[in-house]
Amino acid sequence: MTQRTGFLFCWLIQRLQFPQLLLLDVTCHAIVCCLLQPGRERSDSVFYLSSNKSSHEQGSCEKEVRLASSLDFWTLSSENFIAMLPVDPVKENYVRKVKNCVFSIAFPTPFKSRVRLVAVSKEVLEDILDLDLSVSETDDFIQLVSGEKILFGSVPLAHRYGGHQFGIWADQLGDGRAHLIGIYMNRKGEKWELQLKGSGKTPYSRHGDGRAVLRSSVREFLGSEAVHHLGIPTSRAASLVVSDDEVWRDQFYDGNVVKERAAVVLRVAKSWFRIGSLEILAHYGELDLLRPCTGCSAYSRSSMYSVAFSRCSRTLLDFIIQEHFPSVDVGEPNRYVDFFSVVVSETAQLIALWTSVGFAHGVCNTDNCSLLSITIDYGPFGFMEAYNPDFVPNTSDDERRYKIGNQANVGMFNLNKLLQALNPLLDPRQKQLAALILEGYPDLYYTRFRELFKAKLGLLGERKGDEDLIAFLLHLMEKTAADFTMTFRQLSEITQSQLQELNIPQQFWALQTISKHELFPAWVSQYLLRLKSNMNDSDSERRKRMMTVNPRYVLKNWMAESAVRKAERNDFSEVRLLQQVLQHPFQKHSTAEKAGYASPTPSWAKNLRVSCSS
Repeated sequence: MTQRTGFLFCWLIQRLQFPQLLLLDVTCHAIVCCLLQPGRERSDSVFYLSSNKSSHEQGSCEKEVRLASSLDFWTLSSENFIAMLPVDPVKENYVRKVKNCVFSIAFPTPFKSRVRLVAVSKEVLEDILDLDLSVSETDDFIQLVSGEKILFGSVPLAHRYGGHQFGIWADQLGDGRAHLIGIYMNRKGEKWELQLKGSGKTPYSRHGDGRAVLRSSVREFLGSEAVHHLGIPTSRAASLVVSDDEVWRDQFYDGNVVKERAAVVLRVAKSWFRIGSLEILAHYGELDLLRPCTGCSAYSRSSMYSVAFSRCSRTLLDFIIQEHFPSVDVGEPNRYVDFFSVVVSETAQLIALWTSVGFAHGVCNTDNCSLLSITIDYGPFGFMEAYNPDFVPNTSDDERRYKIGNQANVGMFNLNKLLQALNPLLDPRQKQLAALILEGYPDLYYTRFRELFKAKLGLLGERKGDEDLIAFLLHLMEKTAADFTMTFRQLSEITQSQLQELNIPQQFWALQTISKHELFPAWVSQYLLRLKSNMNDSDSERRKRMMTVNPRYVLKNWMAESAVRKAERNDFSEVRLLQQVLQHPFQKHSTAEKAGYASPTPSWAKNLRVSCSS
């Protein structure tokens, strides 16, 4: 958008008496487009998706939902953060210790070489960002998602946070290679924060170069989209671009430095605030940034954009509650306890969901642990292949702190660090309540774990011995190194009669593996007996039900590695194929079957290592 267009845009907003919400916060493209072109017929720059019947007048934006085919009137805003939260007064972009703020202004560093589009998510563009897929073919889009172009209304920010890494306080961390380029509010009224990863140095880059490599960026793009389509809360990936700029990485921290290409992922989330966001303020005693100043009355959502709020109650925690925790009453004296209770519950839910699909985050430090309990910061993550509670996707995790069987305990550790950050804001009674809430975390996790694994086995109702049946199966899987994903999937596809006869067809290769254990017939007998207790159920209904919760495809390490190797030769076909397959992980896909995505791990990939550096 040109400067002149920008002034025209602001003038139109004033003339049309836009609500203050849109001035201070974010602007929905659909509304702006409707106001800027009230009498326009269908044109090349607007796509009409549907006609919603509405009681509003004919000219209302409710009448038709439209996607933008260019970025001309598509806007982002950083005002919600800048007006409400303290920003670093130092505007120069150099690595330093930053204090008494939540954000630093930092602009992305454009690439010096040509930029290619590797992949784009049609779903994210159209359903979240109100952009037609054709926009991704424009130069403006490539410039935006690579960090070369800044949209009108956007002030790029780098977030300051700290965290515990591998159990040890690591002090200031922050967005060392990420830029929050603004908030977008879409036609559904949802607000999404857009962040570029790999877009250059910030005050928080420490010893890094601010870049991400193609290898890790492919994994992040595919991993976040895979996790989303498995039904797990996560950030999303909108696009992935690669340059010819050279960066150097020691992939396995073994002294072998290699040259790689720099890439950028545009990722979106409802929020990028994490436990470390609060930890850094508590650690340095910056409590005035953590809570409202003395004498400020509790504010309500209806007065969210008042001058008193923006200038007086400059508190990160209340801002987070206000924006992202509608179930918590911001005027309630116990709001921080209520907030903590929600985070504890939803963290237990998230980690149970991870476990149910064999996902290991790999670096679940407090700086990578979302306050909204969504999956963020995809580093050396991995989907477990052979079932092994000690599975660790991060080869630098020598102590196996983040092994899949320890993720629930890590969640408890992280929540305890969150509580420590909240403690200065709590009175003695509230501290006691919060401690009791934290004590309830193991039960919350185990209850959700049991529910998820019962569903994976097609069990209905509550029966004594269900936990033993699950544990028995997992024990057999561990002893035989059976494939985690395909064992459950093939239990979803095999008939009860085939199981009863112990007649395992060759197509069910994972079940053939586990059937080699001498106790497998005993487990089958217990399982079939339990299935008989399912009320008003049939074998076909059981299989249909189980196939909706047991994926056929997950992003196994060898699949990602195969896509990366081709992408490094500028062949992006497998990245796009995997993206397509992982959008429908529960449905059989002929191309995926041909590629071997539901087959045993190929021999070349048996001893693959996941790179640590990114």
